[in-house]
Amino acid sequence: MVLRVAQASDVASIQQLVRAAFQRYVPRIGREPAPMGVDYAVPVAEGRCWVVEHDGRIAGMVQLAARDGYLEVETIAVADGMQGNGVGTRLLAYAEEKARELGLPEVRLYTNEAMTENLEYYPRRGFREIDRATHHGYRRVFFAKPIA
Repeated sequence: MVLRVAQASDVASIQQLVRAAFQRYVPRIGREPAPMGVDYAVPVAEGRCWVVEHDGRIAGMVQLAARDGYLEVETIAVADGMQGNGVGTRLLAYAEEKARELGLPEVRLYTNEAMTENLEYYPRRGFREIDRATHHGYRRVFFAKPIA
């Protein structure tokens, strides 16, 4: 697996990957999850999106944003068929590396309350729940992980 910054030529593949990864949550949430509506050309052009390639295909992506006091994982997605192969773990590890590089003390992210798999996944990766709130009609669960 190769982790690299996303290029403009990756945008269509990233859009497809995100749509496929989040499609299963539409019935649970009652509408498309927020990442499905993002124009990934913007974060890619801003250098805020990274991809993992496996066998010449994009297996995962992460979109990051530096905030005041933390690095936010805005979107993380792994291709169907690649879950359980360490792609998500690698992307989260990269977010931690990037936070250290930027001198930020923690990584934060949020997920939808209906994405129950994530509510178990992130704590296993060292994240702790810090809040629950409704934003833009989505019931979100917020997590943070301190960076040593």
